[in-house]
Amino acid sequence: MEERKTIKIATIGGGSSYTPELVEGFIKRYNELPLRELWLVDVEEGKDKLEIVGNLAKRMFQKAGLPVEVHLTLDRRAALKDADFVTTQFRVGLLDARIKDESIPLKYGVLGQETNGPGGLFKGLRTIPVILDIVKEMEELCPEAWLVNFTNPAGMVTEAVLRYSNFRKVVGLCNVPIGMEMGIAKLMNVDHSRVRIDFAGLNHMVYGLDVYVDGESVKEQVIEMLTNPDNTSFVKNVQGQGWEPEFIRSLNALTCPYHNYYYKMPEMVKKTIEAAEKEGTRAEVVKQLENDLFELYKDPNLNIKPPQLEKRGGAYYSDAAVRLISSIYNDKRDIQPVNTINNGAIASIPSDSAVEVSCLITKDGPKPIVIGDIPVAARGLVQQIKSFERIACEAAVEGNYDKAVLALTINPLVASDFLAKKIVDEMLEAHKAYLPQFFKEPVTTK
Repeated sequence: MEERKTIKIATIGGGSSYTPELVEGFIKRYNELPLRELWLVDVEEGKDKLEIVGNLAKRMFQKAGLPVEVHLTLDRRAALKDADFVTTQFRVGLLDARIKDESIPLKYGVLGQETNGPGGLFKGLRTIPVILDIVKEMEELCPEAWLVNFTNPAGMVTEAVLRYSNFRKVVGLCNVPIGMEMGIAKLMNVDHSRVRIDFAGLNHMVYGLDVYVDGESVKEQVIEMLTNPDNTSFVKNVQGQGWEPEFIRSLNALTCPYHNYYYKMPEMVKKTIEAAEKEGTRAEVVKQLENDLFELYKDPNLNIKPPQLEKRGGAYYSDAAVRLISSIYNDKRDIQPVNTINNGAIASIPSDSAVEVSCLITKDGPKPIVIGDIPVAARGLVQQIKSFERIACEAAVEGNYDKAVLALTINPLVASDFLAKKIVDEMLEAHKAYLPQFFKEPVTTK
């Protein structure tokens, strides 16, 4: 029997507190995914964290008795050279940038959130030029590799790669759909392997159009259970207040936790402002959580993923990420929800746009399952967010101030050109160091 090729994986943003979650996934699936080398890459600002989390990764593989070489580097090109898969989980500007993303909008009575509204726009503006640089390097150094992007805003980042590069081996990934699956499994008191949801929409704007247990639809039963406010949130960092029974029954689809920001905007703005005044923004809470986690990671006796990591909000990341990589590598042809090119799967979204949809996962990547369309009640909101993402990508690539204002005006969490301009002005200045495309010197002619 021919021995299978072992693989090299490069993780950009390797100094992230999420890395032990990823390593745990590689350990659990080692029998089906023969990892040879894991390259953890970071930037100079993240060097100390890279050393800490990288050494924990080495201890985890050692405890598991697996011959995986862990390389720690600030040299992205060395990490990418001949990689089979590249995963991205980086944050341009680190958590200090996220704090600004969340706190500045609140001053204007607008939701401050990492991937939605102004925060999502500015995270995209900072991230898109970097991801496009990474893709260029991949085309040169590992053209056959798959890019598995976990960096938020995952949908917008995937859109930018599809629209502004010739690179097509990109999949955007989020832990929200798998979190919804896990939540439904818990509600139904069944194992996760027995649950499947037909997902369609966009990243952080995805709907469950049907839900199955052992292949039988249980959607009506689940929706009735979701009229109980204790059953409606499956992500630790997005806690809603429960849906009105009339709303969730009429919508006739499963919502994701991020829908709270759109269908409960006044309540969520109020709640977010109150939480920020009481304990700081979510980013400030996460920063303290990360400090505590890295203190744990420093312990030379620690050789497992600590349970405290779940408070960080990245639960099931390893299940989602490593499951996807293994399915591509092994041509499993199983069904998973990912961000990929639409190709007609959702009728009301352009075929060349990125969508989050259930796909058949093959050695040639995700093949979207054609679902026809999303319910008319949800369609307008999804199209509005896709318009926002498209214009935001244009603004990021061109360094176009006017389009940044337009994108934020389109976004339903702002919906005011006056507010959009004020917020963009302040956030551009706050993030100036990471947005060089907006501060180019004017060309002068004699």
